[in-house]
Amino acid sequence: MTGRQRWSVALLLVAALGLGGTVLGGSLPAAGSGQRERAPLSESEVRDQDIAFYEARAVRDPEGALDRMQLASLYLQRARERGGEPDLVRAEAAARGSLARRHAHNSSALSVLANVLLAQHRFVEARDAARELAEREPEVPAAQALLGEVLLELGEYPAARAIFGKLRSRSNDLVVASRLARWDELEGRVEAADRLLRDARERALALHGLPREQRAWFHFRVGDLALRYGRLDQAEAAFRAGLAESADDHRMLAASARLAAGRGDWQGAIVLGNRALASAFDPATLGLLADSYRGLGDSAAAHEHERVMDVALTGQTGPFHRAWSLHLLDHGQHVPEILARAEAELRMRRDVYGWDVYAWALHQAGRPRDAAAAMDSALALGTRDPLLRRHADAIARAAGAIP
Repeated sequence: MTGRQRWSVALLLVAALGLGGTVLGGSLPAAGSGQRERAPLSESEVRDQDIAFYEARAVRDPEGALDRMQLASLYLQRARERGGEPDLVRAEAAARGSLARRHAHNSSALSVLANVLLAQHRFVEARDAARELAEREPEVPAAQALLGEVLLELGEYPAARAIFGKLRSRSNDLVVASRLARWDELEGRVEAADRLLRDARERALALHGLPREQRAWFHFRVGDLALRYGRLDQAEAAFRAGLAESADDHRMLAASARLAAGRGDWQGAIVLGNRALASAFDPATLGLLADSYRGLGDSAAAHEHERVMDVALTGQTGPFHRAWSLHLLDHGQHVPEILARAEAELRMRRDVYGWDVYAWALHQAGRPRDAAAAMDSALALGTRDPLLRRHADAIARAAGAIP
């Protein structure tokens, strides 16, 4: 394997999965790890020890760029596994610190920074960082795919189409496959997206040394797509496999809760949703719990979950507001405020799901013709997401286009 190929593998793991130095068993041993009488550490415990190790090294070496890059990658990994905003802040600071000490020949730190900004929904800044990375590494597919994903989030679809068109022949690259699958889904090629994700999962599971949490992530991607398109048995099989790898994975638990709710198993959805929330805050899961309590006839518990969510997200403009906005709109709550926020967001981020929120808010505000025009923009790529299609049908009926 060449040096360039080794860097591509490292970028794959950082960019797509948020992994740090423990991925292939190559992290430096923590103090005391050689004592055989101790029980083996879990992967998360090893990662936490690695973080402590690199934090100490960074303190001892104020000018060290490499240690800060490793630390940023580890923080990003932990943030994704636990859903922790504080670790994203730490990852950004460490990545910027690494780049401040060595900007040239430090593509790994730039990749982590772009991914952290993406996770924080700071898309314009993420685009700038990803574009610089892509210009530095034009021959590395993972770097190009990262830029493509940021462009998807911003709704800059012509530029994204050009990138993913060139990457089509590199679909065997795990990073490219996972991001190309998103593009295929947006353009309505759901079956192609499913094949890409299932093939990527098989290759990932054969990758020696991949942590269990990241094996679970590939199961999650396959199951999430299946769930959103109504293939419940396929989704259940993927989620079971993922939970067998990582029993407390908050993404897998939340998705399993959605699956239970989709089958009308309100009690099961509540159990799984609470397990997910014990690991990571997620407004969509809180909304699901509220609806599940309503399904059981417990309106008091439903209102309490919504009250907690309202308090938590007062003034929120970050990564959570769309999921919660749709929940509120479904229940006819805060329609003027959500409409204003959705309209403001479209000035910067014009992706199909932003248009969908805007269209649904217009519909709930009693403006069916405006809602229909906005929904046309949401469906302009040919996206077949059943959520968008349900909204489109309701808006068309309200506008008189469907009897």
